Amino acid sequence: MCSIGPEQPVPPDPGAACAAAVDPDIALDLFLAERSRLLRLALRVVGDASSAEDVVQEAWTRWQRTDRGEIKNPAAFLTTTTTNLAINVIQSARHRRETPTDSPVLDRADPAHDPATSAQQTGAVERTLAHLMARLTAGELAAYLLRKGFDYPYGDIAELLHTSTANCRQLVRRAQPKLNGESHRPLDRELHRELVAAFLCGSRSGDLHDLERLLGQDAVAPARAA
Repeated sequence: MCSIGPEQPVPPDPGAACAAAVDPDIALDLFLAERSRLLRLALRVVGDASSAEDVVQEAWTRWQRTDRGEIKNPAAFLTTTTTNLAINVIQSARHRRETPTDSPVLDRADPAHDPATSAQQTGAVERTLAHLMARLTAGELAAYLLRKGFDYPYGDIAELLHTSTANCRQLVRRAQPKLNGESHRPLDRELHRELVAAFLCGSRSGDLHDLERLLGQDAVAPARAA
């Protein structure tokens, strides 16, 4: 898979992945070998050591619970999982709406408070969105991003995409394994730029209308054209 940022996952080791599927001790060793890198990755995104530790701990929990026999590249899986969890921490729309002025993460995301941290978070969002766009269809991207990044109800996503709730659930389920895959789609750089801007604006202000519009029109247009 393509890496996210300068934190490069190690090349896949099929033998280690197979052993991790059946041996909890080997699974633990694989995770510990990646832990420092994952912690740095989480820290760059969330900007807080305690929150980064929580993210990595949750990544460990998911690593324990997942069917490791289906994972060809443990390092890539852990990278994607950690990145998604970290992005969820800083971009939770529900958290923004409930505590618009009390969130320390929101303060750190404001360039007026800490330009360096804000630039790091912007870079993380740019890389993550490029990673998602390279692997997911427009519908999968919209459903996955709204559900995993902003905790949207499936019914709201279905309304936005003019489809059924069941199909939205399927889109999200299909998206997850693709994130660890090798397939690449051409990156629409203009759409990527607009999505990054809308994503950051929405996460900081709670106003997600521009993000909904971009995701919705990109996902619905191909279906209508067909």
